[in-house]
Amino acid sequence: MNVIKAKNASGSYVTTISNGIHQIIADEPEELNGTNTGPAPDELLLMSLASCTAITLRMYAERKNWPIADIEVQVDMNKADGLITFIRNIEIKGDIDDEQKTRLKAIANACPVHKILTSTITIETLIR
Repeated sequence: MNVIKAKNASGSYVTTISNGIHQIIADEPEELNGTNTGPAPDELLLMSLASCTAITLRMYAERKNWPIADIEVQVDMNKADGLITFIRNIEIKGDIDDEQKTRLKAIANACPVHKILTSTITIETLIR
């Protein structure tokens, strides 16, 4: 995995994020004095979980040759009483039975971003 770099300029919350190959923009909504040029950082986190889940499910379904047309993943976040809960809704269009759906739910929980978010996380911060 490449190192991710985020850079913003004076007087703006617009932040360019790059992995050295691809680039995206993050920002804050207007009600938080941003310009709403891109998703907010917490939205990028939810987007990571949603996209990782969809990709992981697609890879698994292809390996199993299951007839799945579309996979849609919606993720929301609830913050209450110091607890953060991610609510992930997965819609799968295809001819699959309940046993396959149960297996796909387990596979969703095995996506790399899900594993990161449910593990013990330590962040080391260095300032130069």
